[in-house]
Amino acid sequence: QLQLVESGGGLVQPGGSLRLSCAASGFTLDYYAIGWFRQAPGKEREGISCISSSDGTTLYADSVKGRFTISRDNAKNTVYLQMNSLKPEDTAVYYCAALRTYHSGSYCQLEYYGMDYWGKGTLVTVSS
Repeated sequence: QLQLVESGGGLVQPGGSLRLSCAASGFTLDYYAIGWFRQAPGKEREGISCISSSDGTTLYADSVKGRFTISRDNAKNTVYLQMNSLKPEDTAVYYCAALRTYHSGSYCQLEYYGMDYWGKGTLVTVSS
């Protein structure tokens, strides 16, 4: 089946680190831009980072810039989100989403609309 599966979430102390993975099953990510989104209780979904399909273009929300790093390994059909210096306000369910990019290998977006595939999310809790 065509799906994305997130993993790597869990409980971490403030200042700690986690590495999230987004693995594709049933299709390859070579021609997809990938975004990471999160949703905290009572808040709207927030785009936090994305990476383009081909040229390595990345975007970061101001809230995570300098702390989070997105990367991809197309050979492994997986996208990663390295999260450092975690704060309690980073607590949320984290989702990855894939957007088919037919004409641009440099495009990615932090908006949720139009995505072709979504994972079911992985919970990150930052608390002491």
